Amino acid sequence: MIDMHCHLLPGIDDGPQTLDAAVAMCRMAADDGVKVAVTTPHIHPGRWPNTRDVIARGRDELQNELVKQGVDLQLGYAAEVRLSDHLMEQVQRDQIPFYGEVDGYKIMLLEFPHGHIVPGSQNMVRWLLERGIRPMIAHPERNKQVMKNPAAMDPFIEAGCWLQGTAGSLIGKFGEPAQQVIEELLLAGKLTVIASDGHNLKARPPTLSAAFTRAQELVGYDIASKLFLKHKTDQSVAA
Repeated sequence: MIDMHCHLLPGIDDGPQTLDAAVAMCRMAADDGVKVAVTTPHIHPGRWPNTRDVIARGRDELQNELVKQGVDLQLGYAAEVRLSDHLMEQVQRDQIPFYGEVDGYKIMLLEFPHGHIVPGSQNMVRWLLERGIRPMIAHPERNKQVMKNPAAMDPFIEAGCWLQGTAGSLIGKFGEPAQQVIEELLLAGKLTVIASDGHNLKARPPTLSAAFTRAQELVGYDIASKLFLKHKTDQSVAA
């Protein structure tokens, strides 16, 4: 399996705080059947001011440690970018690590606030798309506004955004409302990727297999495999 959204790099956001904890998470992912993990630290001005260079260096250091310790997990890197007033400047200064390029668009993992969809978000999405950047919206099923109205995602999908659902949501780890929304999005064919959004070993582990099994029960192996194994972002995972 390929995990397109996880927090594995030590000490740079709310993921693991030590190298030992990071290696333990990577070992857990590998033991669960994950072959490639694209680590996506937060870029959130005022909270986690990470940059592409910081993230790339952290990925290289962790990958080297995995090789030393015999953990069979290939790491890529991108970032979970918070939608904010700083986003245009970050793009213009080339500070954002993208997944790579698919069909002529760079793919950005874009995070909305958890409580709502910020007014003007569609304008920001339009600005990004006009510059050849396709947003993949992180964990929409956990957004409180989307929980109340899953159709709130439709304008973003119609504009050209992709959606990334969370594995834990699909198996009830984030509560019944989030589970209901992700199942609705899955059954409607609106998800592009399901990823772990793993942060730690216990509450939010970097595992996918249980959710993959559940997805197969709901939509069958072929569709599930596109979300976990053979999704559109395959060509960019070694970024």
